[in-house]
Amino acid sequence: MNVLLCPFSDPGYLYPSIAVGLELRRRGADVHVLGRAGAAPVLAEAGLPFLDAEEYGAGRAFEVGVARWAWETPGQFTAVRQAARDVRADVLVTSVLCHGALLAAEALDLPVAVIGLAAHLWDYAAAGGPEPERPVLRAWRTRDMLRFYDQGRDQVGLPARSREGANPLVGTALLLRGDPALEYPGAVLPAGVHHVGPCAWEPAADAVALDRIREHLDRVGKPVVYVHLGRVFGGTSPWPRLNATFTGGPCQAVVELGRSKESRPDPRADVLVVGKPWMGPLLDRAVLTLSSGTSAPVLNALQRGRPLGLSPDGSEQPLLAAACVRAGVASYVPNDLTRDPVKVLTAILRDAGMRDRAAALARRLAAVDGPGRAADIVYGMARCPAARSA
Repeated sequence: MNVLLCPFSDPGYLYPSIAVGLELRRRGADVHVLGRAGAAPVLAEAGLPFLDAEEYGAGRAFEVGVARWAWETPGQFTAVRQAARDVRADVLVTSVLCHGALLAAEALDLPVAVIGLAAHLWDYAAAGGPEPERPVLRAWRTRDMLRFYDQGRDQVGLPARSREGANPLVGTALLLRGDPALEYPGAVLPAGVHHVGPCAWEPAADAVALDRIREHLDRVGKPVVYVHLGRVFGGTSPWPRLNATFTGGPCQAVVELGRSKESRPDPRADVLVVGKPWMGPLLDRAVLTLSSGTSAPVLNALQRGRPLGLSPDGSEQPLLAAACVRAGVASYVPNDLTRDPVKVLTAILRDAGMRDRAAALARRLAAVDGPGRAADIVYGMARCPAARSA
C-alpha cells in the first residue's frame, strides 16, 4: 500500500501524522510525507521520505496561519494531487483544516483519513442534552468550515457539493486523538468519526539543551509548572498574569513559546522561556500544565496524568478547554489579574480529586495504541471498495 501523508507542517499537526506514518511503514506500507521545507529535518529524524511542497508549487500552503490557512486551498490541492500521482498513493492522510487535501482526494478518487484534534469540533450526530454555549459554537464552526471548504471547491474547479449526506470535512474517516471522556455526555459522533487515542511522537530532546534546562530548574528548586503558549486571537497578553504568578510564588515556570512570538518575562519572575520542538521531558518534570487549550499540550499533559490550568482564547481552544473542565481534569484560569493568580494556581495544585481524575485518564490513554488504531482504519479504507467511493 502506498500512503501520502499531507498534513500541515506545524508540529501539532505533523507529529501525530508521523506517528501514524511510522506505524503504517512498520506494517509494510510505502509512506511519503509532503510538507514545507522546514519540516525536512524532522522527517529525516523520523526516517520518512520527504516531498518538498514548494517543488510542487505550493509555497507556504502547508503552514498554519491565523489569517492564511483558509486561502491556501488551491496550492494544497495542486501539490497533493501531483504528489499523490508521483508516489502512486492508494490513500491520503491529512489534518483538519487542510481542505486542499480533501479536494485532491476527491479529484483522484482516493480515500482520505483526517487526523483530528483531542475532541470533536463540529456538530454531533445526536447529543445527550443541551450542551452549554461556548464562545465557539459547534454549529457556527461547522457552517464556517464548510463555507471555506465550498470556497475551495470553487477555486480548484470542482462542482458544488451536494448539501445532503455526511460532513465532507470528515473525509473517509476522522481520527480523534482524545478519549470519549472529552466529548459531551451522551453525544453521538457522526459516521466515520473514530476515537483512536493519542498518536504521540516528537523529536528526541537535545541532550545538552535539556541538561541546561534541568540545571536551571534544580538551581531555582521550586516545583515546576509547564506553560505552553498558544496564539492569542485578539485577546490579552498572558504575560502580566504569568509574571504575577511566578514572582515570589511557590512554583517556577518553563514557558514554551509555542505559536506565540511574544516573550515578556519579568527579570524577577521564576520563569525560564524556551522554544523547543519537544515538550515530553519538560512535562515529565512538571506538576501542572498551563495552556490555552490546544491539543498538543493538553494531550501530552493528560498522558502523564498532569492536571491542567486553561485560559482559552480563540479557535478550538474554548471547546477543548470546556471538555477538559467537564471531565474534571482541568480548571479555568482567568487571563487577567482580577483574581490573585497565585491563589488560583495553588487551588489547582491542592485539588486531589483533579489529580486523581487526570491519573485515571492517563491510564486509559496509555492503554490505547493510537497509531495502531489509526493504521487499522487507514488499511481498512484502502482495502474496502465501499470506502474508496465514500
